[in-house]
Amino acid sequence: MTQKQSVVIIGGGPAGLTAAWELVNDNGSDKYDVTVLEETHEFGGISRTVKHNGNRMDIGGHRFFSKDDRIMDWWKNVLPLQGAPSYDDKKLGREHDMEPGGPDPETTDEVMLKRHRVSRIYWNRHFLDYPISLSFGTFRAMGLKLTIIAGFSYLKSMFHKLPETSLENFYINRFGRKLYSMFFEGYTEKLWGRHPSQISADWGAQRVKGLSILGVLKNAFQKLLPKKRSNKEVETSLIEEFWYPKYGPGQLWETVEKRCVDSGVNVITGAKVVEVRQSAGHIDSVVYQDADGKRTELHADQFISSMPIKDLVNAIDAASHDDAFAGEPSAPVPGDMTHIANGLPYRDFVTVGLLVKHLRLKNTTDIPTLGNPPIVPDCWIYVQDPGYKVGRLQIFNNWSPYLVKDVDNTVWVGLEYFCDEGDDFWNMTDEEATKFAISELTRMRVISGPQDVLDSHRERVKKAYPAYFDTYKDMPELVEYLDSFGNLYCVGRNGQHRYNNMDHSMATAIEAVDNIKSGKTSKKNVWSVNTDKSYHETK
Repeated sequence: MTQKQSVVIIGGGPAGLTAAWELVNDNGSDKYDVTVLEETHEFGGISRTVKHNGNRMDIGGHRFFSKDDRIMDWWKNVLPLQGAPSYDDKKLGREHDMEPGGPDPETTDEVMLKRHRVSRIYWNRHFLDYPISLSFGTFRAMGLKLTIIAGFSYLKSMFHKLPETSLENFYINRFGRKLYSMFFEGYTEKLWGRHPSQISADWGAQRVKGLSILGVLKNAFQKLLPKKRSNKEVETSLIEEFWYPKYGPGQLWETVEKRCVDSGVNVITGAKVVEVRQSAGHIDSVVYQDADGKRTELHADQFISSMPIKDLVNAIDAASHDDAFAGEPSAPVPGDMTHIANGLPYRDFVTVGLLVKHLRLKNTTDIPTLGNPPIVPDCWIYVQDPGYKVGRLQIFNNWSPYLVKDVDNTVWVGLEYFCDEGDDFWNMTDEEATKFAISELTRMRVISGPQDVLDSHRERVKKAYPAYFDTYKDMPELVEYLDSFGNLYCVGRNGQHRYNNMDHSMATAIEAVDNIKSGKTSKKNVWSVNTDKSYHETK
């Protein structure tokens, strides 16, 4: 019998759990001895679902949509698509294509819903299309003078392209300077804490590759045509339908973790990796620490890391200074590599959930919704008005009716705030953050005041968004160093310091596992997921 290959996976988020399942699925447990180390006691990373008093919060909002069929099939195999209407669709007579023989979400929990996507922009007390479009509503909100200025500004950008040396120039080339200054400049600075002129254009290339005024117009025109398009043909920012687990994204990852354990994966929670020991161009072992401070060393043949690159490099370096373990000491990390790793910036995140009796906002769309009066149909509302700190609102009722305990009589709203760990907003108490959120919703005229609020919950998320400034420009050198360890694979959003969507993070893990199985030495396929040059979101 062939000896099993041992694999240690750092992190129980989408990338880590995808890698674990890819290794042990289809009797892979006969070939691979897999251990997953998760620092927390939850699964899914920022794709987890937070449970609070019978209501559930999605951290950041996760549309299950991909242009990669492997990922769509993967999700569907974990949670099958619904075969009967969900509670709200049934009550409101809203239609979706049902999956023949699929489960009924009213009687089954392990089910993937099909949801309509509605997102709008809140600007100057008006609701505008998201992404910004050249619609009558936009023109009416902007007024004739601003519309004419924006139009000429856009025309100028069509004929006079700026070098795409920054995110600012990236947006100006696609929307014109006026629309950029109105809808992108302030919001981007709110999101990242830096002016767009200081941020690499790579972020725009990854998140909104095909998005432009022309792209928005093309999408609007094609909607008028009788031929039905596949969602796969649409730029990600424009999709109108997506899948969603009945109980939020965390439900999918909790299901995957259970399947991994049932297939022989050893999952250890509360396990913080503090050292990564290496010699002769290979990773030999990792050392993890539990809540009591006890340290344990794990040897393996292969290592897959989704921990933040900054922490990974510091863990490699820490091992070179530790004499507590037997064996040859690890070589220290070169100083220029630790400089790059420690200079990689992140943006942190606070979300405040408010359970309210009703919203002041009226549903002026033709989309039927639950509530008395009916709530707005939005999944997300982007607050691109500079007068507010909140960056985005989520209406959890519209993601899934099963996220809200009393979906007919209450509205569960999430306010998303971008900040830095340790800053004034991050350090607010729960009471202070809640009071601040209520005051902003009241000023926005979304609720009438504190008297409308029934319950609240504040959640803080570290390293939610890898940022594209400071030493990010030197990432290729750091990638080369990390790839020099033949048996180390960096995957996922933080594992690659790349602002990936969930499907991209999963794809990096699938590519890494394919390399392990095939013995392929180059890791270009792992790093090339979701890059302009090598991975296009087109069919």
